[in-house]
Amino acid sequence: MDRIDKQGYRENVGIIVTDSVSRVLIGGRTDKSGWQFPQGGIKQGETAEKAMYRELNEEIGLGPDDVETLGWTQDWLKYRLPKRFIRRDQTPICIGQKQKWYLLKLTATPGHVRFDMTKDPEFNQSRWVDYWRPVKEVVYFKRQVYMRALHELGPLAFPKNGAPPPPSWWPRQWQKVLRGSH
Repeated sequence: MDRIDKQGYRENVGIIVTDSVSRVLIGGRTDKSGWQFPQGGIKQGETAEKAMYRELNEEIGLGPDDVETLGWTQDWLKYRLPKRFIRRDQTPICIGQKQKWYLLKLTATPGHVRFDMTKDPEFNQSRWVDYWRPVKEVVYFKRQVYMRALHELGPLAFPKNGAPPPPSWWPRQWQKVLRGSH
């Protein structure tokens, strides 16, 4: 059973896996609804870290020996679901997700990524992309959380020079999100 707080946010982990050249891994959803980072709910009695490793294995077939944990977000990052995605027939009602984001460095070969660890896989394909690209690829209502997670974890992903600047194609409203997150 998932954990949903008093405000209606489901506790969740998000996972950013980076490679040796600082690209990040995104998965193509089996329901063809786009690309996203691995993520999933925290179950009752489970720590965020334990949930992260469970989701890492279920969604992309990696285990603790395949990655190095570089860090995680200090606070929960929240997003609200659009009204059409809220299941009003469930108790408690979940209005969105609050996520603890983890940044992992792949230490195994990229060939270790696989999608057959559960009978209902989340992803059926993956690709390595530039650091900020997932913000453009993810469904619109998750974009601000992606921006904030990548921004906060950027110094850990790029310890020498910091994260690359956001792309010039970003709309101004996205730039404002980052300026407001300091």
